[in-house]
Amino acid sequence: MEWTPFTSSLAGALLGLLFFGGLWVTVRKGLPSSRPWLWFLPSFLVRSAAVVAGLLLLAGSGTGNILWCTAGFFASKAIVTIAGRNHGSHGTGGQGEGCI
Repeated sequence: MEWTPFTSSLAGALLGLLFFGGLWVTVRKGLPSSRPWLWFLPSFLVRSAAVVAGLLLLAGSGTGNILWCTAGFFASKAIVTIAGRNHGSHGTGGQGEGCI
């Protein structure tokens, strides 16, 4: 596949949605759990492996595409953060509820 700046940033955005969306779900499910480590450890390993695999796919296509991928990744963090804030509070009611 030929990586362009658009496809690289799109790949980064998808990786970011997977990573930060997965983190959001993990926090929602893991905090009220009696054994939160069963949520946090596997989630971290899967999310990290997916991001590293995506970056390795782009590694051979040049530094510019990795930078575009990183930009898309962090743009998706902003999207997930805003979506988390707008989702509402269903937890303990702590300050900053719904934020990543």
